[in-house]
Amino acid sequence: MIQFTDVQKWYGAYQALADVTAQVKQGEVVVVCGPSGSGKSTLIRTVNRLEPIQQGKIEVNGQDIYGSKIHLDTLRSHIGFVFQQFNLFPHLSALENLMLAPLQLKRARRPQARERAMQLLDRVGLSHKADAYPAQLSGGQQQRVAIARALAMNPPVMLFDEPTSALDPEMVGEVLQVMKGLAKDGMTMVCVTHEMGFAREVADTVWFMDAGRIVEVAGPEAFFNRPGSGRAKRFLAEIRR
Repeated sequence: MIQFTDVQKWYGAYQALADVTAQVKQGEVVVVCGPSGSGKSTLIRTVNRLEPIQQGKIEVNGQDIYGSKIHLDTLRSHIGFVFQQFNLFPHLSALENLMLAPLQLKRARRPQARERAMQLLDRVGLSHKADAYPAQLSGGQQQRVAIARALAMNPPVMLFDEPTSALDPEMVGEVLQVMKGLAKDGMTMVCVTHEMGFAREVADTVWFMDAGRIVEVAGPEAFFNRPGSGRAKRFLAEIRR
């Protein structure tokens, strides 16, 4: 579903991504972890071109996303993205937030868009909040609406950029529960997260990043119990401590 080939990314003289080559298979759940500043968020933001790359190649569903024929809005409409800070439109209700993209980009008919939006709100446990505005929702509820909004375009892949980092601890579980449901349904997912319990339970593959490189790729059982690199061992030791 996603192929990175020798991806390089700089901010001025600082190299944020170095020699990244990796792949995400269809239906796979990849959790990207590592210390702060290791390039995790930068990496997934290159997949929908929120961050440009200077060298290398990224393909989504077989398409070179930096190719000359790629239409950016079309690309992004096929990649669900969930941000740290929810990014809901504050002047729209939860229901209207979900209906906006299908109406504007897919030219969906309003009754069908509304029906689909209500189904998705029900899926994340918030059908009773359809008419509420973001300011009337808790952080966990806003993030669940944001996940439902990303699903409204029926994307084949979902990207999560630290979706629980802005939440109070008691709200983390409700968001992770929705993500677990998506994984169980076979959604292709790339999740940048510090929630190691989620990684251990849900990930098919863990990518450990440090200094802009993918240092280790392993299944969760191997990564948590037998990390191969010294850097990953130190990282896990710090978490346990």
